[in-house]
Amino acid sequence: MRWGARQVEVFSVPMSIRFRRIEHREGVLVHGPAGIGEFSPFWDYGVEESASWLAAAFEAADEISPPPVRDLVPVNCTVPAVDAERATAIVTAPHGCRTAKVKVAEPGQTLEDDVARVAAVRAALGAAGRIRVDANGAWSVDEAVLALRELASYDLEYAEQPTASVEQLAEVRRRVDVPIAADESIRRAQDPVRVKRCGAADIAVLKVQPLGGVRACLRLAEQIDMPVVVSSALETSVGIAAGVRLAAALPELPYACGLATASMLRADVVADSLVPVAGAIRVVRAVALDADLVGAVRADDDTTRRWRERFAACQQVLQSRPR
Repeated sequence: MRWGARQVEVFSVPMSIRFRRIEHREGVLVHGPAGIGEFSPFWDYGVEESASWLAAAFEAADEISPPPVRDLVPVNCTVPAVDAERATAIVTAPHGCRTAKVKVAEPGQTLEDDVARVAAVRAALGAAGRIRVDANGAWSVDEAVLALRELASYDLEYAEQPTASVEQLAEVRRRVDVPIAADESIRRAQDPVRVKRCGAADIAVLKVQPLGGVRACLRLAEQIDMPVVVSSALETSVGIAAGVRLAAALPELPYACGLATASMLRADVVADSLVPVAGAIRVVRAVALDADLVGAVRADDDTTRRWRERFAACQQVLQSRPR
């Protein structure tokens, strides 16, 4: 279908496991002269914030990516807030990832649940594997300190966004030995460099869509001057490809990236999904949609209407921004 000058496809893909309290991943695939872009902000994002996701989709569709400096991007597997048995199965699946990101601080669960999950992942990975935990800002400072001191015995690589605010992150960082990574405090902030100025994190997590595109992320990485982990926003392989291109273009990539999330969807829109082999994803210059796969996940009329309204509103925001 066409929205103005744009050829688009609206998708709704069922999740293989409930994640971020959603069961379907929705969005818009945007065609352009350079390829395909993905526009898939979560519905709790407002129009102003979602406009950056549209800017990223337009960049992927219209502009040639920066040249890569590596051919392979190491990635981590992601363990949602599941029981220990399921966590073990995820870590030992044939993806070859030796790093696991484990979700913690899930509403309705306890620290004991988190400890059991992390312990199962450590047992599955062995001593040489790497474990990072992600609380999505759900803990208070005291809860984060207590939890990270408990979880530190499992040799954590870092803790991602243990608390919500920059000030809280800085306090947690002063009180624990586990390195701190900032995600929401960068991608949802008016001033993402404030994390660096406040000494609130050791590592920056960058996501292409929320931050407005690959080039915007490269500029921010230079400004923030911290080690970077590139992560997905739970996208199809189209969105993941943009993250892979960012990771491939960074001068240094000291950590595995959170880009092995295609398996969390029950379907994809490309025949050759961007999934890890031997713990890494190969850099691709472009992805090609599979017409049958796109057709199988095409959104219904009501969902398409809602996305068209959102697309138009975000486009207006982009047009009003200074160039």
